Amino acid sequence: MSIRTERLATRLEANAKALAEFAGSLSPEQWRAAMPHDGRTIGVIVHHVASIYPLEIELAQGIAAGKPLVGVTWDVVAGVNASHAKENQGVTKEAALALLKANSAAAAAAIRALSDEELDRAVPQSLYGGAELTCQFFLEDHAVRHAIHHLSRVRAALGIQEETGASVK
Repeated sequence: MSIRTERLATRLEANAKALAEFAGSLSPEQWRAAMPHDGRTIGVIVHHVASIYPLEIELAQGIAAGKPLVGVTWDVVAGVNASHAKENQGVTKEAALALLKANSAAAAAAIRALSDEELDRAVPQSLYGGAELTCQFFLEDHAVRHAIHHLSRVRAALGIQEETGASVK
């Protein structure tokens, strides 16, 4: 484990914890509320974050190994998200939070197992039009920020002002 991987993993854990704490405080009505311009319920969004960590890490590990990211586009992502929503529309808060806890811990452990050389490895990535980008960029843009990205949107949808404060470094 390097200082960089520890920092990335710690940020992922902090972001997942923030989402879990917020989601855990939601009423049943809030849990079932549909996200504007999205249609998925807040519960499905929380479960989505939890369930996608393994795929995000698998893709990052491929990049770390020097394998170009091919066949993954934003249209493919939208399809995966739509399928997930359809299959998990009745997800319970308990199930989603348990999965979030388990999968975020596994994702953080996988990040900690990477070397700085692997973080720096850059390959063409189809998700970004074939741009050659690093594993660290992919991790930061996906697994590390995923929970906080959706937390921000959920808070906005519910009309709850975002908390500000010191971020994890």
